[in-house]
Amino acid sequence: MNLTLVRVYLSDGRHEVRQVLKQLEQNKVRFTVFRGVAGLGSNGLVHKASILDLSSDLPMVIEFFDKPEQINDIITKIKTMVEVDHIVSWPVQSGI
Repeated sequence: MNLTLVRVYLSDGRHEVRQVLKQLEQNKVRFTVFRGVAGLGSNGLVHKASILDLSSDLPMVIEFFDKPEQINDIITKIKTMVEVDHIVSWPVQSGI
């Protein structure tokens, strides 16, 4: 089956995360959320976890997939919530 896989790169604790997850839940799209331990932000600064502080500005990736038509509709909606260059997608196959 041909599918489209999407990754949305965000920061933990931002309202965009909740908005994107709500959109995926409403459309019954399968997703996974990954929390990073370090990442280079768009501001050129490295955000990383340390034992001394529990930063809420850590990188977060929301990954989801579905049929290309469904994904195109969702990406159109998500583009209004997050910066376009934080969304990447590519075709994948399942059940190989």
